[in-house]
Amino acid sequence: MKTFFKTLFAYNHRVNQQLCEVLMAHPDQSSEKALKLYNHILNGHQIWNNRIADRGPVSGIWDIHTLQDCKDLDRSNYVHTLSIIDQLDMNENIHHAKIKGKPFNKKVSEILFHIVNHSTYHRAQIATEFRQNGLEPLMTDFIFMENE
Repeated sequence: MKTFFKTLFAYNHRVNQQLCEVLMAHPDQSSEKALKLYNHILNGHQIWNNRIADRGPVSGIWDIHTLQDCKDLDRSNYVHTLSIIDQLDMNENIHHAKIKGKPFNKKVSEILFHIVNHSTYHRAQIATEFRQNGLEPLMTDFIFMENE
């Protein structure tokens, strides 16, 4: 299972970096919504990593960063996730309070899956934004990722 999660997060990191390159190369065609969603993906990843590692939040879920800071945050998220995968049992339960204070309890593997699923969902929204602004969406389907 750990190998599979490492593969998923290598994919996630790769497409996030590619998205950043497109956003940097085409600032005139990058919508505010696409930038907001891209930042949200990265902030969410960091927040969930920090919940697993029992660290406090660093960014708010909708905080906006420069694109260079986004690249760095994505890299940091990726490295942190690999550390989590290496060090923790995927079936370990993570306990923390939800935003409204109710208890929350999920396995590490479920949270990691959520991070990838959440990212994929919002990258699809970014693809729609790209099309509406004259940019060709990236091919971000996991199944088409080439093995490295």
